[in-house]
Amino acid sequence: MKLSLQSIQDKDSWKGYHLPAYDPKKIAENTKKNPQWMHFGSGNIFRIFPAALCQRLIEQGEMDTGIVCCEGYDDEIITKCFRPYDNLTIGVTLNMDGRMDKEVIASMSESLTMLYDRERIAEIFKQPSLQMVSFTITEKGYSLRNAAQELVPAVLEDMENGPEHCNTFMAQLTAMCLARKAACGKPLALVSMDNCSHNGEKLQAAVLEIAEAWLKNGKISKEEYTYLEQEIAFPWSMIDKITPRPHPAVEKQLLADGLEEISPFVTAKHTYIAPFVNAEKPQYLVIEDHFPNGRPPLEHAGVIITSRDTVNKVEKMKVCTCLNPLHTCLAVYGCILGYTSIAEEMKDTELKTFIDRMSHKEGMPFVVNPGVIDPEKFLQEVLTERFPNPFMPDTPQRIATDTSQKLSIRFGETIKAYMGSAEHRAEELTLIPLVLAGWLRYLIGVDDEGKAFEVSPDPLLSAMQEKMAGMKLGEPVDTARLQPILSDDSIFGVDLYQCGLAEKVAGYFAELMAGTGAVRAVLKKYVAGEK
Repeated sequence: MKLSLQSIQDKDSWKGYHLPAYDPKKIAENTKKNPQWMHFGSGNIFRIFPAALCQRLIEQGEMDTGIVCCEGYDDEIITKCFRPYDNLTIGVTLNMDGRMDKEVIASMSESLTMLYDRERIAEIFKQPSLQMVSFTITEKGYSLRNAAQELVPAVLEDMENGPEHCNTFMAQLTAMCLARKAACGKPLALVSMDNCSHNGEKLQAAVLEIAEAWLKNGKISKEEYTYLEQEIAFPWSMIDKITPRPHPAVEKQLLADGLEEISPFVTAKHTYIAPFVNAEKPQYLVIEDHFPNGRPPLEHAGVIITSRDTVNKVEKMKVCTCLNPLHTCLAVYGCILGYTSIAEEMKDTELKTFIDRMSHKEGMPFVVNPGVIDPEKFLQEVLTERFPNPFMPDTPQRIATDTSQKLSIRFGETIKAYMGSAEHRAEELTLIPLVLAGWLRYLIGVDDEGKAFEVSPDPLLSAMQEKMAGMKLGEPVDTARLQPILSDDSIFGVDLYQCGLAEKVAGYFAELMAGTGAVRAVLKKYVAGEK
Protein backbone atom coordinates (compact mmCIF):
# COMPACT_ATOMS: atom_id res chain seq x y z
CA MET A 1 0.00 0.00 0.00
CA LYS A 2 1.06 3.58 -0.59
CA LEU A 3 0.71 6.59 1.67
CA SER A 4 -2.10 8.61 0.07
CA LEU A 5 -5.50 10.08 0.83
CA GLN A 6 -7.12 7.32 -1.23
CA SER A 7 -5.19 4.54 0.50
CA ILE A 8 -6.12 5.58 4.05
CA GLN A 9 -9.81 5.22 3.16
CA ASP A 10 -9.23 1.46 3.34
CA LYS A 11 -8.95 1.27 7.11
CA ASP A 12 -8.49 -2.51 7.15
CA SER A 13 -5.19 -2.12 5.31
CA TRP A 14 -3.97 0.30 7.96
CA LYS A 15 -4.55 -1.78 11.06
CA GLY A 16 -2.15 -0.74 13.82
CA TYR A 17 -2.10 2.88 12.64
CA HIS A 18 -4.04 5.80 14.09
CA LEU A 19 -5.76 7.36 11.10
CA PRO A 20 -7.09 10.95 11.08
CA ALA A 21 -10.58 11.02 12.58
CA TYR A 22 -11.73 13.69 10.13
CA ASP A 23 -11.89 14.37 6.41
CA PRO A 24 -8.49 15.80 5.36
CA LYS A 25 -9.97 17.10 2.09
CA LYS A 26 -12.63 19.09 3.94
CA ILE A 27 -10.02 20.50 6.31
CA ALA A 28 -7.87 21.48 3.31
CA GLU A 29 -10.83 23.28 1.73
CA ASN A 30 -11.49 25.17 4.95
CA THR A 31 -7.81 26.08 5.22
CA LYS A 32 -7.74 27.45 1.70
CA LYS A 33 -10.73 29.70 2.45
CA ASN A 34 -9.63 30.85 5.90
CA PRO A 35 -5.98 30.04 6.61
CA GLN A 36 -5.23 30.27 10.30
CA TRP A 37 -1.78 28.72 10.76
CA MET A 38 1.22 28.80 8.42
CA HIS A 39 4.55 27.12 9.13
CA PHE A 40 8.04 27.49 7.62
CA GLY A 41 10.55 24.66 7.97
CA SER A 42 8.68 21.47 7.18
CA GLY A 43 11.24 18.98 8.47
CA ASN A 44 11.11 16.16 10.97
CA ILE A 45 10.28 17.82 14.28
CA PHE A 46 7.54 19.94 12.70
CA ARG A 47 5.75 16.97 11.18
CA ILE A 48 5.71 14.84 14.33
CA PHE A 49 5.12 17.61 16.88
CA PRO A 50 3.35 20.88 15.83
CA ALA A 51 1.55 19.12 12.95
CA ALA A 52 0.48 16.34 15.32
CA LEU A 53 -0.77 18.94 17.82
CA CYS A 54 -2.91 20.46 15.08
CA GLN A 55 -4.27 17.00 14.27
CA ARG A 56 -5.28 16.56 17.94
CA LEU A 57 -7.15 19.87 17.89
CA ILE A 58 -8.96 19.01 14.66
CA GLU A 59 -9.99 15.62 16.05
CA GLN A 60 -11.24 17.29 19.24
CA GLY A 61 -13.36 19.70 17.19
CA GLU A 62 -11.24 22.65 18.40
CA MET A 63 -10.04 23.56 14.90
CA ASP A 64 -11.54 23.16 11.44
CA THR A 65 -8.44 24.23 9.51
CA GLY A 66 -5.00 22.70 9.10
CA ILE A 67 -1.51 24.09 8.59
CA VAL A 68 -0.12 25.64 5.40
CA CYS A 69 3.40 24.18 5.21
CA CYS A 70 6.15 26.19 3.53
CA GLU A 71 9.82 25.78 2.75
CA GLY A 72 12.09 28.76 2.36
CA TYR A 73 15.30 26.75 2.20
CA ASP A 74 15.02 23.14 1.00
CA ASP A 75 12.28 22.82 -1.62
CA GLU A 76 12.90 19.06 -2.03
CA ILE A 77 11.17 18.48 1.32
CA ILE A 78 7.96 19.72 -0.30
CA THR A 79 8.42 18.39 -3.82
CA LYS A 80 9.66 14.91 -2.84
CA CYS A 81 8.32 14.30 0.67
CA PHE A 82 4.98 16.14 0.82
CA ARG A 83 3.30 16.34 -2.56
CA PRO A 84 3.88 12.73 -3.73
CA TYR A 85 2.12 11.60 -0.53
CA ASP A 86 -0.83 14.03 -0.57
CA ASN A 87 0.79 16.06 2.22
CA LEU A 88 0.52 13.10 4.60
CA THR A 89 3.26 11.84 6.90
CA ILE A 90 3.65 8.84 9.19
CA GLY A 91 4.61 9.72 12.76
CA VAL A 92 6.29 6.88 14.64
CA THR A 93 6.70 7.15 18.42
CA LEU A 94 9.51 4.98 19.80
CA ASN A 95 8.56 3.71 23.26
CA MET A 96 10.93 2.42 25.95
CA ASP A 97 9.45 -1.11 25.70
CA GLY A 98 10.08 -1.31 21.94
CA ARG A 99 6.52 -0.63 20.83
CA MET A 100 6.05 1.71 17.90
CA ASP A 101 2.95 3.91 18.00
CA LYS A 102 2.17 4.70 14.38
CA GLU A 103 -0.04 7.54 13.17
CA VAL A 104 -0.91 9.04 9.80
CA ILE A 105 -0.79 12.83 10.23
CA ALA A 106 -3.02 14.73 7.81
CA SER A 107 -3.17 18.24 9.26
CA MET A 108 -0.80 19.68 6.66
CA SER A 109 -3.37 21.04 4.25
CA GLU A 110 -1.20 22.78 1.66
CA SER A 111 2.50 22.55 0.83
CA LEU A 112 4.42 25.42 -0.76
CA THR A 113 7.96 26.59 -1.46
CA MET A 114 9.34 30.11 -1.64
CA LEU A 115 11.16 29.02 -4.78
CA TYR A 116 8.08 28.02 -6.76
CA ASP A 117 5.06 29.36 -4.85
CA ARG A 118 6.08 32.75 -3.53
CA GLU A 119 2.98 34.50 -4.89
CA ARG A 120 0.65 31.98 -3.22
CA ILE A 121 2.49 32.34 0.11
CA ALA A 122 2.28 36.15 -0.16
CA GLU A 123 -1.44 35.86 -0.88
CA ILE A 124 -2.01 33.80 2.28
CA PHE A 125 -0.06 36.37 4.32
CA LYS A 126 -2.65 38.96 3.32
CA GLN A 127 -5.61 36.99 4.66
CA PRO A 128 -7.25 38.53 7.78
CA SER A 129 -7.92 35.02 9.13
CA LEU A 130 -4.19 34.22 9.44
CA GLN A 131 -3.31 34.22 13.13
CA MET A 132 0.16 32.73 13.39
CA VAL A 133 3.17 31.88 11.28
CA SER A 134 5.49 29.46 13.05
CA PHE A 135 9.07 28.45 12.23
CA THR A 136 11.45 25.52 12.66
CA ILE A 137 14.26 26.75 10.42
CA THR A 138 17.17 26.23 12.89
CA GLU A 139 18.99 29.06 14.64
CA LYS A 140 21.06 29.72 11.52
CA GLY A 141 17.88 30.59 9.64
CA TYR A 142 17.51 33.84 11.59
CA SER A 143 21.07 35.04 11.07
CA LEU A 144 21.84 37.91 8.73
CA ARG A 145 25.59 37.66 9.33
CA ASN A 146 28.52 35.38 8.60
CA ALA A 147 30.97 33.91 11.13
CA ALA A 148 32.85 37.24 11.22
CA GLN A 149 29.56 38.96 12.21
CA GLU A 150 29.43 40.85 8.91
CA LEU A 151 26.16 41.25 7.04
CA VAL A 152 26.22 38.77 4.17
CA PRO A 153 26.24 40.31 0.66
CA ALA A 154 22.78 39.01 -0.25
CA VAL A 155 21.28 40.65 2.84
CA LEU A 156 23.06 43.93 2.09
CA GLU A 157 21.68 43.80 -1.43
CA ASP A 158 18.14 43.24 -0.11
CA MET A 159 18.56 46.15 2.29
CA GLU A 160 19.50 48.38 -0.62
CA ASN A 161 16.78 47.16 -2.98
CA GLY A 162 13.85 47.25 -0.58
CA PRO A 163 10.80 44.98 -0.15
CA GLU A 164 9.88 44.81 -3.83
CA HIS A 165 13.01 43.02 -4.99
CA CYS A 166 14.39 40.91 -2.13
CA ASN A 167 15.73 37.35 -2.27
CA THR A 168 16.86 36.31 1.22
CA PHE A 169 14.27 34.58 3.38
CA MET A 170 14.20 37.08 6.24
CA ALA A 171 13.81 39.99 3.82
CA GLN A 172 11.02 38.18 1.98
CA LEU A 173 9.28 37.49 5.29
CA THR A 174 9.52 41.16 6.26
CA ALA A 175 8.16 42.20 2.87
CA MET A 176 5.19 39.86 3.19
CA CYS A 177 4.34 41.32 6.60
CA LEU A 178 4.34 44.80 5.04
CA ALA A 179 2.11 43.54 2.22
CA ARG A 180 -0.29 42.26 4.91
CA LYS A 181 -0.46 45.75 6.37
CA ALA A 182 -1.42 47.18 2.99
CA ALA A 183 -3.96 44.43 2.30
CA CYS A 184 -5.82 44.08 5.61
CA GLY A 185 -3.88 45.88 8.34
CA LYS A 186 -4.44 43.01 10.75
CA PRO A 187 -1.79 42.07 13.32
CA LEU A 188 0.02 38.71 13.24
CA ALA A 189 2.15 36.48 15.47
CA LEU A 190 5.46 35.17 14.10
CA VAL A 191 6.30 32.24 16.38
CA SER A 192 9.77 30.72 16.38
CA MET A 193 9.63 27.12 17.56
CA ASP A 194 13.33 26.53 17.09
CA ASN A 195 15.43 25.02 19.84
CA CYS A 196 17.51 28.09 20.62
CA SER A 197 17.66 30.63 23.41
CA HIS A 198 15.33 33.65 23.10
CA ASN A 199 14.13 32.40 19.71
CA GLY A 200 11.42 35.05 19.34
CA GLU A 201 13.92 37.78 20.05
CA LYS A 202 16.25 36.45 17.33
CA LEU A 203 13.43 36.44 14.77
CA GLN A 204 12.30 39.93 15.77
CA ALA A 205 15.85 41.31 15.59
CA ALA A 206 16.30 40.01 12.04
CA VAL A 207 12.97 41.41 10.80
CA LEU A 208 13.46 44.83 12.39
CA GLU A 209 17.08 45.17 11.28
CA ILE A 210 16.00 44.70 7.67
CA ALA A 211 13.08 47.08 8.17
CA GLU A 212 15.35 49.72 9.74
CA ALA A 213 17.63 49.57 6.71
CA TRP A 214 14.63 50.00 4.40
CA LEU A 215 13.40 52.93 6.46
CA LYS A 216 16.84 54.54 6.38
CA ASN A 217 17.10 53.97 2.61
CA GLY A 218 13.68 55.47 1.96
CA LYS A 219 12.16 52.19 0.84
CA ILE A 220 9.38 52.11 3.46
CA SER A 221 7.53 54.72 5.52
CA LYS A 222 7.71 55.30 9.25
CA GLU A 223 4.14 54.06 9.47
CA GLU A 224 5.11 50.78 7.86
CA TYR A 225 8.03 50.37 10.24
CA THR A 226 5.74 51.08 13.20
CA TYR A 227 3.37 48.34 12.01
CA LEU A 228 6.20 45.80 12.09
CA GLU A 229 7.32 47.05 15.47
CA GLN A 230 3.91 47.19 17.15
CA GLU A 231 1.47 44.93 15.27
CA ILE A 232 3.71 41.96 14.51
CA ALA A 233 4.23 39.87 17.65
CA PHE A 234 7.24 37.62 18.22
CA PRO A 235 6.31 35.23 21.06
CA TRP A 236 9.15 33.30 22.68
CA SER A 237 8.89 29.53 22.96
CA MET A 238 10.69 26.45 24.24
CA ILE A 239 10.38 23.21 22.30
CA ASP A 240 11.73 19.84 23.36
CA LYS A 241 11.29 16.51 21.60
CA ILE A 242 14.28 14.40 20.53
CA THR A 243 13.71 13.68 16.85
CA PRO A 244 16.52 11.69 15.21
CA ARG A 245 16.92 11.17 11.50
CA PRO A 246 14.66 8.53 9.89
CA HIS A 247 16.01 5.16 11.00
CA PRO A 248 16.37 1.93 8.97
CA ALA A 249 14.75 -0.12 11.77
CA VAL A 250 11.60 1.98 11.50
CA GLU A 251 11.67 1.76 7.71
CA LYS A 252 11.96 -2.03 8.01
CA GLN A 253 8.87 -2.18 10.24
CA LEU A 254 6.83 0.01 7.88
CA LEU A 255 7.86 -2.12 4.91
CA ALA A 256 6.80 -5.22 6.85
CA ASP A 257 3.42 -3.54 7.35
CA GLY A 258 3.08 -3.44 3.56
CA LEU A 259 4.00 0.18 2.89
CA GLU A 260 5.80 1.07 -0.33
CA GLU A 261 8.05 3.95 -1.38
CA ILE A 262 8.80 5.21 2.12
CA SER A 263 12.60 4.96 2.18
CA PRO A 264 14.64 7.80 3.69
CA PHE A 265 16.70 10.01 1.41
CA VAL A 266 19.07 12.95 1.61
CA THR A 267 18.25 16.13 -0.30
CA ALA A 268 20.81 18.15 -2.25
CA LYS A 269 20.93 20.50 0.76
CA HIS A 270 21.76 17.62 3.10
CA THR A 271 18.38 17.24 4.81
CA TYR A 272 17.82 13.68 6.07
CA ILE A 273 14.13 12.99 5.54
CA ALA A 274 11.52 10.38 4.67
CA PRO A 275 7.74 10.08 4.35
CA PHE A 276 7.90 8.98 8.01
CA VAL A 277 9.33 10.59 11.15
CA ASN A 278 10.56 8.72 14.24
CA ALA A 279 10.81 10.37 17.64
CA GLU A 280 10.60 9.83 21.38
CA LYS A 281 7.29 10.07 23.26
CA PRO A 282 8.13 12.87 25.77
CA GLN A 283 7.54 16.33 24.37
CA TYR A 284 7.29 19.88 25.67
CA LEU A 285 6.17 23.07 23.98
CA VAL A 286 5.91 26.25 26.04
CA ILE A 287 4.84 29.47 24.28
CA GLU A 288 4.46 33.07 25.39
CA ASP A 289 0.82 34.14 25.17
CA HIS A 290 1.20 37.00 22.69
CA PHE A 291 -1.11 36.50 19.71
CA PRO A 292 -2.65 39.85 18.69
CA ASN A 293 -4.92 38.29 16.04
CA GLY A 294 -6.02 35.33 18.16
CA ARG A 295 -4.67 31.77 18.08
CA PRO A 296 -5.67 28.11 18.00
CA PRO A 297 -6.45 26.65 21.47
CA LEU A 298 -3.03 25.02 21.68
CA GLU A 299 -3.30 24.43 25.42
CA HIS A 300 -6.00 21.83 24.69
CA ALA A 301 -3.33 19.75 22.96
CA GLY A 302 -0.86 19.97 25.85
CA VAL A 303 1.01 23.17 24.98
CA ILE A 304 1.84 25.35 27.98
CA ILE A 305 0.73 28.91 27.24
CA THR A 306 2.33 31.31 29.68
CA SER A 307 4.32 34.52 30.17
CA ARG A 308 7.60 35.41 28.45
CA ASP A 309 9.41 35.25 31.78
CA THR A 310 8.21 31.69 32.37
CA VAL A 311 9.17 30.62 28.84
CA ASN A 312 12.63 32.03 29.48
CA LYS A 313 12.89 30.13 32.76
CA VAL A 314 11.80 26.83 31.16
CA GLU A 315 14.34 27.32 28.39
CA LYS A 316 17.13 28.04 30.89
CA MET A 317 16.20 25.00 32.95
CA LYS A 318 16.43 22.71 29.93
CA VAL A 319 19.29 24.29 28.01
CA CYS A 320 21.57 25.26 30.90
CA THR A 321 21.03 22.36 33.30
CA CYS A 322 18.62 19.50 32.72
CA LEU A 323 19.14 18.28 29.14
CA ASN A 324 21.38 20.12 26.69
CA PRO A 325 24.63 20.10 28.74
CA LEU A 326 24.19 16.35 29.22
CA HIS A 327 23.69 15.89 25.49
CA THR A 328 26.89 17.81 24.69
CA CYS A 329 28.89 15.74 27.18
CA LEU A 330 27.63 12.49 25.65
CA ALA A 331 28.19 13.86 22.15
CA VAL A 332 31.89 14.75 22.41
CA TYR A 333 32.93 11.82 24.59
CA GLY A 334 30.70 9.41 22.68
CA CYS A 335 32.44 10.26 19.42
CA ILE A 336 35.89 9.89 20.99
CA LEU A 337 34.97 6.52 22.53
CA GLY A 338 33.48 5.17 19.31
CA TYR A 339 29.80 5.18 20.23
CA THR A 340 27.10 5.68 17.61
CA SER A 341 24.10 5.56 19.97
CA ILE A 342 23.13 7.75 22.91
CA ALA A 343 21.26 4.83 24.48
CA GLU A 344 24.40 2.67 24.31
CA GLU A 345 26.37 5.43 26.02
CA MET A 346 23.91 5.27 28.90
CA LYS A 347 25.15 1.70 29.54
CA ASP A 348 28.69 3.05 29.98
CA THR A 349 29.34 3.39 33.72
CA GLU A 350 31.69 6.37 33.45
CA LEU A 351 29.57 8.32 30.98
CA LYS A 352 26.31 7.70 32.83
CA THR A 353 27.94 8.70 36.11
CA PHE A 354 29.49 11.75 34.40
CA ILE A 355 26.19 13.31 33.33
CA ASP A 356 24.38 12.28 36.51
CA ARG A 357 26.93 13.92 38.80
CA MET A 358 27.48 16.92 36.55
CA SER A 359 23.77 17.72 36.42
CA HIS A 360 22.97 17.04 40.08
CA LYS A 361 26.11 18.34 41.80
CA GLU A 362 27.23 21.17 39.51
CA GLY A 363 24.12 22.20 37.58
CA MET A 364 21.12 21.74 39.88
CA PRO A 365 22.37 24.07 42.67
CA PHE A 366 21.77 26.93 40.22
CA VAL A 367 18.89 25.51 38.18
CA VAL A 368 16.11 27.94 37.27
CA ASN A 369 12.73 26.61 38.44
CA PRO A 370 10.04 27.83 36.01
CA GLY A 371 7.12 26.65 38.12
CA VAL A 372 5.20 25.05 35.22
CA ILE A 373 7.66 22.12 34.94
CA ASP A 374 9.50 20.56 37.89
CA PRO A 375 13.27 20.55 37.17
CA GLU A 376 14.04 17.41 39.20
CA LYS A 377 11.27 15.40 37.53
CA PHE A 378 12.36 16.68 34.12
CA LEU A 379 15.99 15.70 34.81
CA GLN A 380 15.03 12.26 36.08
CA GLU A 381 12.96 11.66 32.95
CA VAL A 382 16.02 12.55 30.85
CA LEU A 383 18.35 10.28 32.83
CA THR A 384 16.06 7.28 33.29
CA GLU A 385 13.70 7.31 30.30
CA ARG A 386 14.73 9.57 27.45
CA PHE A 387 18.46 9.03 27.01
CA PRO A 388 18.46 5.28 27.86
CA ASN A 389 15.62 4.46 25.43
CA PRO A 390 17.23 1.66 23.36
CA PHE A 391 14.76 2.21 20.55
CA MET A 392 15.70 5.87 20.03
CA PRO A 393 18.28 5.85 17.23
CA ASP A 394 19.93 9.13 18.21
CA THR A 395 23.66 9.53 17.74
CA PRO A 396 26.43 11.53 19.41
CA GLN A 397 27.59 12.50 15.92
CA ARG A 398 24.31 14.34 15.22
CA ILE A 399 24.35 16.09 18.58
CA ALA A 400 28.01 17.12 18.18
CA THR A 401 27.07 19.30 15.18
CA ASP A 402 27.72 23.03 15.77
CA THR A 403 29.01 22.46 19.32
CA SER A 404 30.98 25.73 19.27
CA GLN A 405 27.66 27.57 19.02
CA LYS A 406 26.18 25.72 22.01
CA LEU A 407 28.85 25.82 24.72
CA SER A 408 28.18 29.41 25.78
CA ILE A 409 24.55 28.87 26.74
CA ARG A 410 24.87 25.24 27.86
CA PHE A 411 27.80 25.77 30.22
CA GLY A 412 28.66 29.47 30.32
CA GLU A 413 25.51 30.45 32.18
CA THR A 414 26.21 28.00 34.99
CA ILE A 415 29.83 29.17 35.23
CA LYS A 416 28.58 32.76 35.49
CA ALA A 417 26.21 31.71 38.28
CA TYR A 418 29.14 30.30 40.23
CA MET A 419 31.14 33.47 39.61
CA GLY A 420 28.33 35.60 41.01
CA SER A 421 27.66 33.41 44.02
CA ALA A 422 28.65 34.24 47.58
CA GLU A 423 28.72 30.55 48.57
CA HIS A 424 30.41 29.01 45.53
CA ARG A 425 33.34 29.68 43.22
CA ALA A 426 33.81 28.63 39.61
CA GLU A 427 37.17 27.05 40.50
CA GLU A 428 35.38 24.29 42.43
CA LEU A 429 33.81 22.94 39.23
CA THR A 430 35.27 19.65 38.01
CA LEU A 431 32.98 17.99 35.49
CA ILE A 432 31.87 21.02 33.47
CA PRO A 433 35.51 21.94 32.66
CA LEU A 434 36.08 18.28 31.81
CA VAL A 435 33.37 18.57 29.14
CA LEU A 436 35.08 21.67 27.72
CA ALA A 437 38.41 19.85 27.65
CA GLY A 438 36.65 16.90 26.01
CA TRP A 439 35.41 19.16 23.24
CA LEU A 440 38.98 20.31 22.52
CA ARG A 441 40.10 16.66 22.49
CA TYR A 442 37.20 15.83 20.14
CA LEU A 443 38.37 18.50 17.66
CA ILE A 444 41.61 16.54 17.15
CA GLY A 445 39.47 14.03 15.21
CA VAL A 446 41.21 10.95 16.63
CA ASP A 447 39.41 8.47 18.89
CA ASP A 448 40.69 6.89 22.11
CA GLU A 449 42.19 4.02 20.13
CA GLY A 450 44.17 6.40 17.93
CA LYS A 451 41.92 6.02 14.88
CA ALA A 452 40.75 9.04 12.90
CA PHE A 453 37.03 9.88 12.86
CA GLU A 454 34.97 12.51 11.04
CA VAL A 455 34.29 15.60 13.13
CA SER A 456 30.70 16.83 12.75
CA PRO A 457 30.06 20.11 10.89
CA ASP A 458 30.67 23.30 12.86
CA PRO A 459 31.03 26.92 11.68
CA LEU A 460 34.24 27.32 13.73
CA LEU A 461 35.74 23.94 12.86
CA SER A 462 38.40 25.11 10.42
CA ALA A 463 39.40 28.06 12.63
CA MET A 464 39.65 25.85 15.71
CA GLN A 465 41.64 23.15 13.96
CA GLU A 466 44.00 25.78 12.60
CA LYS A 467 44.67 27.03 16.13
CA MET A 468 45.28 23.46 17.29
CA ALA A 469 47.31 22.38 14.26
CA GLY A 470 50.20 20.08 15.08
CA MET A 471 48.79 18.80 18.36
CA LYS A 472 49.01 15.03 18.18
CA LEU A 473 47.89 12.21 20.41
CA GLY A 474 50.73 10.90 22.55
CA GLU A 475 52.89 14.01 22.19
CA PRO A 476 53.43 16.70 24.85
CA VAL A 477 50.87 19.51 24.71
CA ASP A 478 51.95 23.13 24.73
CA THR A 479 48.96 24.39 26.71
CA ALA A 480 50.03 28.01 26.10
CA ARG A 481 48.76 27.55 22.54
CA LEU A 482 45.25 27.11 23.93
CA GLN A 483 45.20 30.67 25.33
CA PRO A 484 43.38 32.28 22.34
CA ILE A 485 40.69 29.59 22.58
CA LEU A 486 40.24 29.48 26.36
CA SER A 487 40.02 33.27 26.61
CA ASP A 488 37.32 33.50 23.91
CA ASP A 489 34.11 34.41 25.73
CA SER A 490 32.15 34.17 22.47
CA ILE A 491 32.70 30.39 22.64
CA PHE A 492 32.42 29.67 26.35
CA GLY A 493 30.29 32.60 27.49
CA VAL A 494 33.13 33.66 29.77
CA ASP A 495 36.89 34.14 29.58
CA LEU A 496 38.03 30.93 31.24
CA TYR A 497 41.13 32.70 32.56
CA GLN A 498 39.03 35.30 34.34
CA CYS A 499 36.86 32.69 36.05
CA GLY A 500 39.81 30.54 37.08
CA LEU A 501 39.04 27.49 34.94
CA ALA A 502 41.52 27.87 32.07
CA GLU A 503 44.37 26.00 33.74
CA LYS A 504 42.04 23.18 34.79
CA VAL A 505 40.67 22.79 31.24
CA ALA A 506 44.17 22.92 29.77
CA GLY A 507 45.39 20.35 32.29
CA TYR A 508 42.54 18.00 31.54
CA PHE A 509 43.18 18.40 27.82
CA ALA A 510 46.86 17.48 28.25
CA GLU A 511 45.82 14.34 30.16
CA LEU A 512 43.25 13.41 27.48
CA MET A 513 46.00 13.74 24.84
CA ALA A 514 48.51 11.54 26.67
CA GLY A 515 48.02 8.59 24.32
CA THR A 516 45.65 5.81 23.38
CA GLY A 517 43.32 4.89 26.23
CA ALA A 518 43.94 8.22 27.94
CA VAL A 519 40.32 9.38 27.62
CA ARG A 520 38.99 6.31 29.39
CA ALA A 521 41.68 6.66 32.05
CA VAL A 522 40.76 10.32 32.65
CA LEU A 523 37.07 9.42 33.01
CA LYS A 524 37.91 6.74 35.55
CA LYS A 525 40.13 9.18 37.43
CA TYR A 526 37.84 12.22 37.59
CA VAL A 527 34.37 10.72 37.19
CA ALA A 528 34.45 7.27 38.75
CA GLY A 529 37.04 8.47 41.26
CA GLU A 530 35.18 11.77 41.71
CA LYS A 531 38.36 13.74 42.40
